[in-house]
Amino acid sequence: MKIIEDIISTIGESARDILVKEVRIGPFWTGVWSKYGGLASTTFTHEPTMPPPIKEAGNLTQKSVLELCDYANSNCLLQASVGMAAINSAIELDLNKCQNINAAEILYEKGKNKEVVVVGHFPFVNKLRKLAKTLWVVERKPQSGDIPASEAKRVIPQADIIAITGTALINGTMGELLSWCPKESIVMVLGATTPLSPVWFDYGVDLVSGTRVTDPELMLRLVSEGVVFKQIHGRGVKLLTIQKENY
Repeated sequence: MKIIEDIISTIGESARDILVKEVRIGPFWTGVWSKYGGLASTTFTHEPTMPPPIKEAGNLTQKSVLELCDYANSNCLLQASVGMAAINSAIELDLNKCQNINAAEILYEKGKNKEVVVVGHFPFVNKLRKLAKTLWVVERKPQSGDIPASEAKRVIPQADIIAITGTALINGTMGELLSWCPKESIVMVLGATTPLSPVWFDYGVDLVSGTRVTDPELMLRLVSEGVVFKQIHGRGVKLLTIQKENY
């Protein structure tokens, strides 16, 4: 996916000399510790007749972080999860441009009385539904009140505000989803998988909400213990947002 390649290109060749210290794949989150710590959603489907889901599993800490970043382009969802966590572990953040703002709070403010699409069922959607004029929640595995992913092409062009889960990078749908966003809409990409990179702004995204790992060792332990995000937020992981100038 081109956006993944463009984000990896900002990491730089120096990352070839940075070895991966540790990789943890938990039931909900995948963590990589290289120069920094990085998180991504664990996404996994596997059948016994398929090849091993992680290429060279057991030898990942012998690789550079740049080699692991390339996994993000894999058709294997679990391998792509490792790749996205690796990207997030290697990105240099300009903390002066980061705001300590929760994506949900932005959507509550911007989405009031607006037509809103959220791709991915987040915990905040019930509250957002009460504030928005219309809220469509697009899900690959729809819950009550959601619509199936096949409806995304229909509803996204109707929206004033569009928020897309970063896991669309893992399942390969991000480029398509962004292509359906109207130019006049406000577009956000959010979730722990989302790289906090200004590259997004070249793809029509206005706001990017992701995570910064402040304590990689604690993050890896929590990932191994099967935490969900509300259990890891604030424990070695904090939420940050970057935004396009004058969006």
